[in-house]
Amino acid sequence: MTYGAARIGSRATPGRLGPLWTFLFRYGPPRWTEYVLRNWAGQRLVIALPYLWLLIFFVVPFLIVLKISFAEFSPLGRPPYEPVFRWLDEGALQIKLLIGSYQYLFNEPLYVSSWGYSLMVAAVSTLMCLCLGYPMAYAIARSTPTYRNVFLMLVILPFWTSFLLRVYAWIGLLKTDGVINNVLLALGIVHEPITMMYTSFAVYIGIVYSYLPFMILPLYSNLEKHDLTLLEAASDLGAGPVRAFMRVTMPLSFPGIVAGSLLVFIPAVGEYVIPSLLGRTDQLMIAKLLSDEFFLNRDWPKASAVAIAMLLLLVVPIMIFQHFQNKELQAARK
Repeated sequence: MTYGAARIGSRATPGRLGPLWTFLFRYGPPRWTEYVLRNWAGQRLVIALPYLWLLIFFVVPFLIVLKISFAEFSPLGRPPYEPVFRWLDEGALQIKLLIGSYQYLFNEPLYVSSWGYSLMVAAVSTLMCLCLGYPMAYAIARSTPTYRNVFLMLVILPFWTSFLLRVYAWIGLLKTDGVINNVLLALGIVHEPITMMYTSFAVYIGIVYSYLPFMILPLYSNLEKHDLTLLEAASDLGAGPVRAFMRVTMPLSFPGIVAGSLLVFIPAVGEYVIPSLLGRTDQLMIAKLLSDEFFLNRDWPKASAVAIAMLLLLVVPIMIFQHFQNKELQAARK
């Protein structure tokens, strides 16, 4: 009995299960994988998919916003700006580019103040997240595997709740008749309510609370990979715990510090919800100013110029983040 030739579904007798099996056997996923691995055009097709996604959802919208930023504001128009490119009756193409919106960003004190305040809030919030997040990430990385999973779950747990609801919860905590003031008054620590709402302090609290996990997780990912024998070697050479931490752990964790700081700083600059609900009414952040220009003033060219300037401002931190991320990936491969 020829068992090898009679097996159902074997490569020797693919047709026994019908024409569909024969088609899949000849042209199915194994053949596709082989084609992609061996054919350069197939590899380029696979690589082209993410680039096509970026082209459609990033480059094209960016070019549209860039074009609007050079347009002339038309309050009564629909949309409220003049065309940048226009075909004349003679058949010539007229290109009308104006830089007035960009000049306005640097000459108007309101915009300059908003840019400075946004950068200051983002920088201070990032520093506060680093001061709080580094000890927490270090403790999680040095804990036992059982407790480590519990601690990581507690860090990620706030993401299970809506971001907007968590910010609204801080309103109930920070307002004049809120939980914090009631507790302080009941304990006799203060004799009158403390004004915390609609201040920069409330903005810092909201941003640090919301973005602290983005600092902890990259730091934990970096600290968890450290070789503890290096600390033992430093101890054998006479270094104390503090010196060993500053000379060994801190330099090795620098890529995690940069990654976590940029993950907090970049979105904090363009934060809109937290300053709108908790922040000052006499000082706007740049995202709130952009929203007002777009929806209230309907000045799309100025709003687009703000968006382009914000993007260019954040390009440098993004490039720094990618640089350190690539270095960490190369070190992991070695």
